[in-house]
Amino acid sequence: MIKYILIAVIVLNLASCSIFRSTKNEVQQNETIEISNEKSDFLAEMSFIKGKSFNNPTFVVWLEDLNGNYIKTIYITKSYASATFKHAALSDTTWSDKAGQSIKPSALPYWTHKKGKLKDGNLVPTQASPFVDAFSGATPKSNFTIKSNIGNNNEMFNLLVEVNQTWDWNEFWTNAKYPESKNYKYSAQPSLIYSARISKEEAEIYLNPVGHGDAKGETGKLFTDISTLTSAKEIFEKIIVRIQK
Repeated sequence: MIKYILIAVIVLNLASCSIFRSTKNEVQQNETIEISNEKSDFLAEMSFIKGKSFNNPTFVVWLEDLNGNYIKTIYITKSYASATFKHAALSDTTWSDKAGQSIKPSALPYWTHKKGKLKDGNLVPTQASPFVDAFSGATPKSNFTIKSNIGNNNEMFNLLVEVNQTWDWNEFWTNAKYPESKNYKYSAQPSLIYSARISKEEAEIYLNPVGHGDAKGETGKLFTDISTLTSAKEIFEKIIVRIQK
């Protein structure tokens, strides 16, 4: 009897330790990004839950009015905003083991065209002409939350997210699909765009996929058929916006 009691105690102790470690890791992995900008009475908490295909994606968060006109960018990954990636492009098919400039029109084409031209007259950020009109940072390693003042009074607008992951191939988006396009080779499956209408009257809103960007990065068109996308839909498991009233 004593033997069985000792075994039970050991099992319970191991289980409690496992639960403690899991909870501790979950807390450590949840990063919060607080953005202080203009005064506002419209505070949003945007929670990004990573999916099983999450692997250092490039993404951007921005606002549009109800007619689809660009308002402002809230957050963008620093690599795209500055055109400085972990591996600099040496040619169409080779990359350096050091960080440096890579210009990738196919990474975030929908946002790139929406926000308009930069100071140098081009659309895509470069090291000489980066996008500086938003908070930027490295891609978080796991689940993260962005807190930001995003509006005033009771106005309504659309909140959008565009996300893309390099070399994300599948059976439809193969490396031979557009052999003439070097920009497509950086991207494979095109960027996925999420959107939701935001109102101060809502307490919690889920962003849903509404389309994908131009796989070759040549236009700012929104393609609404996302049936060919697979792992691109699993970069984020869900994106939730909570409005603080």
